[in-house]
Amino acid sequence: MHMPQRLACLISAAAALSGAIGAFAAEVPPGTKLHPVQEIVRGNATEPATLDPNKSEGRPESSLALEMFEGLVSLDTNGKVIPGVAQKWESLQNGQAWRFTLRSNAKWSDGSPVTAHDFEYSFKRMVDPKTASQYAWYLGKASNIKNGTAIVEGKVPPSELGVKALDDHHLLISLEQPVSYLVATLAHGSLMPVPRKVIEKHGDKWTDPGVMISNGAYKLAERVVNERIVMVRNPHYWNNAKTVIDKVTFLPIVNQSAEYQRYRANGMDITADGGVPPEQLKQIRREIPNELVTWPQLGTYFYAFNLRKKPFDDVRVRKALSLALQREVIAQKLVGTGETPAYSFTPETAEGYVPVVHEWQRWTQAQREDEARRLLAEAGFTKTRPLRFELLYNTNENHKKIALAAAWMWRRIGPVEVVLVNQEWKSFLDSRSRGEFEVSRYAWIADYNEPSTMLDLFHSKHGSNDSKYNNPRYDAIMEQAKVTADADARARLYQDAERILAQDFPTANVYHYSVRHLIKPWVKGYGHNPEGRILTRDLYILAH
Repeated sequence: MHMPQRLACLISAAAALSGAIGAFAAEVPPGTKLHPVQEIVRGNATEPATLDPNKSEGRPESSLALEMFEGLVSLDTNGKVIPGVAQKWESLQNGQAWRFTLRSNAKWSDGSPVTAHDFEYSFKRMVDPKTASQYAWYLGKASNIKNGTAIVEGKVPPSELGVKALDDHHLLISLEQPVSYLVATLAHGSLMPVPRKVIEKHGDKWTDPGVMISNGAYKLAERVVNERIVMVRNPHYWNNAKTVIDKVTFLPIVNQSAEYQRYRANGMDITADGGVPPEQLKQIRREIPNELVTWPQLGTYFYAFNLRKKPFDDVRVRKALSLALQREVIAQKLVGTGETPAYSFTPETAEGYVPVVHEWQRWTQAQREDEARRLLAEAGFTKTRPLRFELLYNTNENHKKIALAAAWMWRRIGPVEVVLVNQEWKSFLDSRSRGEFEVSRYAWIADYNEPSTMLDLFHSKHGSNDSKYNNPRYDAIMEQAKVTADADARARLYQDAERILAQDFPTANVYHYSVRHLIKPWVKGYGHNPEGRILTRDLYILAH
């Protein structure tokens, strides 16, 4: 999107597309011979911290939420916005409000209707401080829904959120100011409807097997913590007739080598995203090259500095550590499945983004390391006063290898001593959100395909800004970009934001992700979603 456009044009186009986009779910070509048993086993990388969509935070949680629940809109196999529970939508008041018309045949897995009141309840529940949602910020910062940010800040009650059920089938969303990409933000996993009657009756146990009801293509059948999560088709899903897979089992296997061995033994059909152990790449490319599936992903792997802890309040230290990272080596040698070195935070594949080339990006690695040494010395670190810090990462072979490599690269530039700290996923998320880290492994995968989903992370009021980066000029640029309708002008603002980040170094960016799975040749129906999503509802299994 490079041509200047008025907001009205964007809105009218979105409204027109809402009724014209093709069908989704599994599209089986005529004449295809299907396997008589349509069951599939998938990796999920780790045990999810929750099955409650409103409380989901990371990929292990949201991936499961999107299997069992469906929001107002959804994404097709290539990441394009398509109707979900809402069959159409239209803008009102020059984009200040949006009205969504829900399907009359949308139902919960117990057969009861899904209504606009369910969405109003769910959105307000998510921003309610009592829910303690890690994504409460999203409705205000990403979607710009009226009072979203004020509620999170405790200034107004959740009841004042700009979401209102007009009747059972019409939902009105009011915005602080028009946002051209509003509809795209609503496909996020945290914005799924949740069943009020079940939550009020069962409390936190509403996600237990036998209790949970959902409105997506699948419903929860079994959960054995740290072993498996089993889902079966939801016969009341409005598009169940186009669903093919009858049963999907997710395995929370943390160890990539163990997952790989399971896959090679035909105990798994799709590994978790990233579930390709680097040390097995040569074997994979030699023995099963057609089963290694990769494509560019809108996401960045990086190290976050805790700016509230010394010495990381000193930009010289942050810049030195960032310059010392040999990004090409990590992306191409340690990972090696299509990842690209990250000099800016936003991947260049993001729609509407024009990459910035920073001065230090043009330097040789030797020049970067020389500057890093100078900065560390200037900051006062010597052999008698070395820079010591802990590097936090979550349990994963690949994260450990990258952390070991980063520690070695940092030691090359001077008196740097790094202690690696490994935590399981749930504890890791808790440590990060509490600010109990010095430097932490981090990943940010796009919530929607627009540069703001990446750059908003560094807004001072962003709920996942665990570094506590705060630059008023940066905030002002991002606020301006949100309400700028002209695509070229918005792209220039995003470039300005990246330049500020390249001066302040709140993170040390490492690489931009690629989606990477091992997928059995009999599994079909997936596309190349830049957010990395492969939904089971789109899949089918060939006879084999």
